[in-house]
Amino acid sequence: MKSINLAEKLSHFSTHWDPHVVADYNENEVMVVKFIGEYPFHKHDTTDDFFYVLEGEMQMDIEGEEPRTVKAGELFVVPKGVVHRPRAETEVKVLLIEPKGEPNSGDSDREAAPKARI
Repeated sequence: MKSINLAEKLSHFSTHWDPHVVADYNENEVMVVKFIGEYPFHKHDTTDDFFYVLEGEMQMDIEGEEPRTVKAGELFVVPKGVVHRPRAETEVKVLLIEPKGEPNSGDSDREAAPKARI
């Protein structure tokens, strides 16, 4: 058991759309990620998608609905089966929680990130 400094962990990498595992929580991985631009639309059939914005601002596009803005200090959960796309005009830093082994790419054609541990 130990505390984890998320800002320090985020300083270890500069890549985008490349989540890094910082802790395990039950059968989930807690990750930090930086991104800019947009990810492809996708869905996860068996799990919700959890986003907590640490720094910056992101938009969550939901298929057939108006985009939602998610600011620093806010979280957004996409229910399983909902087609969505996170995007950001400027770099955003986000905490993610996903079941171990869940590809971040969902059902999109994009190759899933390897989720390195830091």
